[in-house]
Amino acid sequence: MPTLQLELGERSYPIYIDSGLLTNIDLLTKHIRAKRVCIITNTVVAPLYLEEIKAKLSDYELDEVILPDGEAEKSLANFERIMSHLLANEHGRDTTLIALGGGVIGDMTGFAAACYQRGVDFIQIPTTVLSQVDSSVGGKTAVNHPLGKNMIGAFYQPKAVIIDINTLTTLPVREFNAGIAEVIKYGILGDKEFFCWLENNITAIQQGDEAILATMIEKCCQCKADIVSNDETESGVRALLNLGHTFGHAIEAEQGYGNWLHGEAVAAGMVLASKLAVVMDLLEVSELCRIESLIKAFDLPLLAPENMGLDEFVRHMRRDKKNIGGKLRFIIPTSIGNSEIRDDVTVKMLQQIL
Repeated sequence: MPTLQLELGERSYPIYIDSGLLTNIDLLTKHIRAKRVCIITNTVVAPLYLEEIKAKLSDYELDEVILPDGEAEKSLANFERIMSHLLANEHGRDTTLIALGGGVIGDMTGFAAACYQRGVDFIQIPTTVLSQVDSSVGGKTAVNHPLGKNMIGAFYQPKAVIIDINTLTTLPVREFNAGIAEVIKYGILGDKEFFCWLENNITAIQQGDEAILATMIEKCCQCKADIVSNDETESGVRALLNLGHTFGHAIEAEQGYGNWLHGEAVAAGMVLASKLAVVMDLLEVSELCRIESLIKAFDLPLLAPENMGLDEFVRHMRRDKKNIGGKLRFIIPTSIGNSEIRDDVTVKMLQQIL
């Protein structure tokens, strides 16, 4: 079983990656320190896996919160719903929360764990490509606000991340492909060899080849673990993981959360960031074409929404968490496998690519 370790001193934790891990009860219980557990999941994932996990945790005092599905549900209202449940059912500081679902469930459960009685344990069981390769690792937790994505949250690490590759077999194709956008991101921002590997394994990934998916997920998790270990709270190099997200978050906020999937918005955002790099004479057009070709292979968008122009983008970008001193900051690829943070992007440059 591939096992990675995210090194953060006392907050270090393992990342388990394999098939059939949901049947390995010992793997889960070794990270639960008391007998009280609350599983947070949603209406799509619950019918698939909730009863199976509950049956294996029959020795625990167990309850659950089942939330509606979708990015629009990553809200303060549902955060309050989790808090109310924990209080009404008298959960204490020794409670363990289990996030069973995709990125929305993982982010909200982590934020709830960070806040409830000033911090309780939680375990990530991600069930989507996007959550397995990205959001479940690194301790970013949050909810959305109508004025901006992930604007209310905390850095709070799980006790473990348990990635069962078998859960990907139930994903709709659109959700699967949206997750691949975050996979491609790792290749563009810092690993040319991985980008080339992705180009050579498109068909195997699309067909769900188990060994290929395991390699892909492990590579992404290792990349993120290495970066987070050096910059847990995004004061420096971790910001590179936001490649495509400055544009992508603006698209999600403007279009309404869930109308564009997060990965779809990030895909278009990475193309826009790459076009920006070409305008700034930092990236060769041939490399932009390779980036576009790989993104297109997974039926992901290459263009911004038709109803979004410069004004709409800038309005949302001014609330971006990377901004310092009122300056917009962008993650720009300088080649496939290299990227940097820039604050010298002009409005004229943005107009050119939009």
